[in-house]
Amino acid sequence: MIDVFISHAQEDGAWAGDLADRLSRNGLRVFFDEWDVLPGDVIVHRLDTAVREAACAIAVISPASAASPRALEEYAALATAGAERGLRFIPVLIGEVRLPPFAANRVWRDFRSLGEREYDEKVGELAAVIRSEAARPAPAGSGGPACEENIAAALPSAPRPLTEPDQHAFVVCYASADAAYGRALVEQVRAAGMTVWSVADLRPGDAQFWKIRQQLAYASAVVVLMSPQAQDSDDITRMILEAMLHQRPLFPVLLDGERNYHLAHTWYVDARNGRLLRPDELGLLRALDGSAGAVLPGEPPPALPAPLAHPPVGTVRVPATVSIDRINSCLAEGEFAHADLQTTAVLLEAADRLDEGWTGARDARRIPVEVLAGIDAVWSDHSHGRQGFRAQAALSRVRRARHADFLALSVACGWRDSVESSIPQGYHEFTGSAGHGPRRGFYPTLRNPQNERFLDWYDQWVTTVLATHTHALSKGINR
Repeated sequence: MIDVFISHAQEDGAWAGDLADRLSRNGLRVFFDEWDVLPGDVIVHRLDTAVREAACAIAVISPASAASPRALEEYAALATAGAERGLRFIPVLIGEVRLPPFAANRVWRDFRSLGEREYDEKVGELAAVIRSEAARPAPAGSGGPACEENIAAALPSAPRPLTEPDQHAFVVCYASADAAYGRALVEQVRAAGMTVWSVADLRPGDAQFWKIRQQLAYASAVVVLMSPQAQDSDDITRMILEAMLHQRPLFPVLLDGERNYHLAHTWYVDARNGRLLRPDELGLLRALDGSAGAVLPGEPPPALPAPLAHPPVGTVRVPATVSIDRINSCLAEGEFAHADLQTTAVLLEAADRLDEGWTGARDARRIPVEVLAGIDAVWSDHSHGRQGFRAQAALSRVRRARHADFLALSVACGWRDSVESSIPQGYHEFTGSAGHGPRRGFYPTLRNPQNERFLDWYDQWVTTVLATHTHALSKGINR
């Protein structure tokens, strides 16, 4: 058995050899080709065997490796092993080089311009991660050194199906500017005896996007730190949308500024004075913790406090162009459900109904025609005309605000199988995110999963759809 396979370009042999020596002195079984490929060995076969036997791999990324066909072939083999059997694949950067696409979804480490002490600390970190990986066949869902330094700015599609983590945790989401408070909150919740996870628990070699999705999909609750920096962060927006997709309970904490517009219809903690959670607020989290391991993605979330009737803090207003650009970005990455949730938020904001989470005909008339047209255009552009308001109207036009019109539209769009059949109650199942792709005319749904813990959620959804479609018809959008 090999603890770690080190892949490198020939020109980086001296640097890679020093790393291999230091890891070996940490008690690890290291495969380094200059040590382990013997005269008479068929090099390709020897390397293939080593990759299959390794618990972890380190890929040395440098200007030389970027130009080395052999190094690129080894990297491809390591990436394949990572996808097929969960090999922990850790990119390390040396020299002036950009992170290549194949390594971008892995938590990497930067060894450029390090002093001797910093170098030793990072080698020690790698050794600890490799040792723990070699001791168990499957990686745990949390724990390990902090790695907030290199979280990417979006969450692309998961490379493999999400599996349930070893423990359900409270996931704390925060922008880098709020990291100090975020770490303090994590420690407070952990000290209270609850399992908690944040991006600081990612370890070198983790498939970071997949790991974040996994934790969010099975979270006991998702704690979102709200601030101007978080509002502007695509990371935080995607995490919120992912939590909403799986109908995880959301627990916002306001640190500064106004409330995040995706969370306007959610109870929140006001911590603008910098305080941590009070005992009663920790008690709310503890009550949610009782559901850990019992509530799966797509199932109704546990009960949470109702939204504040008259919140003392306003909601951030985001320009429609910015919000539509976010829809466009989600669609460009094939994230249909994320784009759907973003669409609902854009329309509710334009109707000034974010706090309520749904809109009626009178308020829907406030939605500018430019917003309706912009939303329809991005959906149509990314689906070759098969998604959007016009596409839905071509299947079944809503002429009046009648439930019969909604029933006909819902059947035509595939939201239900027939007029008599029921609609899937879990948003995750409803959108097909549990494993079925989007259908003709399916999006946008205008369904708000945050409302679905209230008894009248269906009536609110029907009203929102009818109000939006009749308004779009009056403006010539879906004729």
